[in-house]
Amino acid sequence: MLFAGPEFPAARGHLAVVVPGIQMADLDRSGAGVAKGAEVLVPLMAPVDAALLDTVSGLRVVQQWGAGLEGVDIAAATERGIAVGNVTSLESGSADSVAEWCVMAALALSRRLGQLDPAMRAGSTWGAPIGRALTGKSAAIIGLGGIGRALAARLSAFSMELAAVTAHPQRSRSMLPGLREVYGPAALAGVLRTSDFVFLCLPLTPETRGIIGAPELQLLREEACLVNAGRGALVDEEALVAALASGRRLTVALDVYWREPLEPDHALLGHPQVLATPHIAGITDDAYEAIALRFADLFHRLEGRLPLGHCVNWAEVAPRFYAERTA
Repeated sequence: MLFAGPEFPAARGHLAVVVPGIQMADLDRSGAGVAKGAEVLVPLMAPVDAALLDTVSGLRVVQQWGAGLEGVDIAAATERGIAVGNVTSLESGSADSVAEWCVMAALALSRRLGQLDPAMRAGSTWGAPIGRALTGKSAAIIGLGGIGRALAARLSAFSMELAAVTAHPQRSRSMLPGLREVYGPAALAGVLRTSDFVFLCLPLTPETRGIIGAPELQLLREEACLVNAGRGALVDEEALVAALASGRRLTVALDVYWREPLEPDHALLGHPQVLATPHIAGITDDAYEAIALRFADLFHRLEGRLPLGHCVNWAEVAPRFYAERTA
């Protein structure tokens, strides 16, 4: 098995526990010929295109360590008979972990946590600054997949006024009685105007790309808190930088970015109104153990010539997946 990048190093240790004896290596991305044979490639944050697929001899599966497949050329993989799989947030339990991160981020920003430790070290006046409570505030959850539902359950414990925006409001309304209202996408503008906290829990699709742009940022309340735990490109990068540079009192928590890893000198990193974490919202002990077990199941299925689970293109590659192996 090859890892396409150095990110998320703890994944290797978890795999070594549940699949003892598995051979793991990092992909040489220097372009110097074909990589040594490997059946499974783990993309991590690296883009996986047709050229990269052709550099790994014997490749059979592109399996993500988590849910995100935006960087994988699934059509190119399918054309080559390579299966593409992921582990959804519900399957791994990372939906709960990401929801916990969202609550942490909202608390940290509203209570100005980033200012407190430096202030104490500098000997500043005790009892300042004044924070904002979550209790009684209004919150909008944009997206009601696994993460959005897990977040709603947690925010309801703070007695917040909860509303949600989802593509299927009728289907979701009965599932989450704690929500004040569930709206369709057409109501997004109105929800943004009336929310103290806005949580982005959406996947990235052509429809959701840039869903928060300059017009939407202008709609937010002066001291609103925007938390993005979905995908970086849900928010227009230039518009967000401009909004913060304009003096708006908006606060922002980001765990996902437009490019990953994000350049260290990016304008948002180090900004006093931005809390930034390196795509770790879903990284907890429980989530990693669950993902590692999914990989163990993958190797079991490969060895036993069984249908692959959690495979987004299995219907297309199945007819020749094992047939070519014995040809």
